[in-house]
Amino acid sequence: MRKDKEKVLDEVWTEDHVRSFLQVRSHDGTDENFHMLLKAYQSMRADDFALFVGFFRDEGRDVNATGRDGRSVLDIVKEHRHGAEYAEILVAAGAV
Repeated sequence: MRKDKEKVLDEVWTEDHVRSFLQVRSHDGTDENFHMLLKAYQSMRADDFALFVGFFRDEGRDVNATGRDGRSVLDIVKEHRHGAEYAEILVAAGAV
């Protein structure tokens, strides 16, 4: 990989950067809440994800929203080998 294309790891996310995920919108009709949570999960470290979920809940958003296949983000996270910490964050926020 070219030096200018190296992947940035352990990037420090500001609160504004984390909040910016509240603006993420689906372009294929997927539930907006599901899409936001999934993109945050896929993009953030657990600490940043916990901060995001707090902002998400403060806006009254649904942590149990489902995708077009009927699965929630919690359902997806539970299938991932490194998803336990993220699952705990979602459950603490009311996901079932």
